[in-house]
Amino acid sequence: MNLSGFDLNLLKVLDALLQTGSTTGAAKEVGLSQPAVSAALKRLRHALEDPLFVRQGRLLAPTEFAQNLRIPLREVLNRTEGILSGSDQFSPETTETVFRLLGSDFYAELLMPQLAFLLTKEAPGIKVQLVDSRLDQDIEALESRGLDMALVPATMFPKWVETRDLLLSQFLVIARRGHPDLSQRGITPGDVLPLDLYCGLNHVLFSAAGKLQGQGDLALAALGRRRNVVMTLPGFTGVCNVVSQSDLLALVPEQFARRVAPKLGLGIYQPPFFVEPVQGVLAWHTRLSTAPAHRWLRDRIAVLLKAP
Repeated sequence: MNLSGFDLNLLKVLDALLQTGSTTGAAKEVGLSQPAVSAALKRLRHALEDPLFVRQGRLLAPTEFAQNLRIPLREVLNRTEGILSGSDQFSPETTETVFRLLGSDFYAELLMPQLAFLLTKEAPGIKVQLVDSRLDQDIEALESRGLDMALVPATMFPKWVETRDLLLSQFLVIARRGHPDLSQRGITPGDVLPLDLYCGLNHVLFSAAGKLQGQGDLALAALGRRRNVVMTLPGFTGVCNVVSQSDLLALVPEQFARRVAPKLGLGIYQPPFFVEPVQGVLAWHTRLSTAPAHRWLRDRIAVLLKAP
């Protein structure tokens, strides 16, 4: 193959076809019309001497040759994009762009109000969209360019993901002030709850997937104990609202508990067992590591959350 006569723009079309599996989806990804993508595919087939894709229902299935190109092609494009974006002149005062961040309402409460104030002053042309966290799709969304960053718990990430530590969250127990069972025993906010009492009361649990067990239940199981979870909710805001209007207890991250407790009339207590703290991280694709606007926003988020 004579590379000097090959249109390198076709590689972006090929990457988009591999990502979306359709000429229509690829057209949206690269900003071309569907006929233009079809024409580019025809040129790619001629240049690479391979069909590249075959029709499979409504989608285009890659041939073995095209499938083997998927990862190395994406890596080449990522490196190229990173090199070029790193040389851009960036001015937060004049830049106009949109960032999509993935995260739970934990960050909607602790980060977004401060970030809104900062952007209004320093970068009025930058828009931020916080997308509700679905842990089973976080990293895939970063790779497919659907998201720019993810605010998620630390875990084992693929090699193409970079991270920065944010908040380390201890877990505390919340209950409404004047909770009858706590008041009768003379237990006041800040006290350690007795284990028997904790296990004997009903609980509400944060779970995006609706599971009836969380980290607190694992810690209790290690002690041979269990609690009675009678309700789950997909957000910490909902959990705290339920606790404020019922006799249910909940385990929530310390930062969130201390932020909302005064507004909702909640008391904060120490759990009667150790719960492994959760390290929150900011995660992004390595292709964006040197992008000036992306790097600027990462630094601002870390400062607002008082991360090192």
